[in-house]
Amino acid sequence: MARNKHVARKLRLARAAKSNSAIPIWVVVKTRRRVSFRPRLRHWRRSKLGNV
Repeated sequence: MARNKHVARKLRLARAAKSNSAIPIWVVVKTRRRVSFRPRLRHWRRSKLGNV
């Protein structure tokens, strides 16, 4: 990927980076383990972003 990125691409990458974290432990406690993982958790090597 190029060193100089478009602003829109940079925003999409930042949003994907922010959303790629585990859920807080207090959410697991509050929902009594009904929500225990994030289904869209992405690994940088396994699955790529679509239109970035």
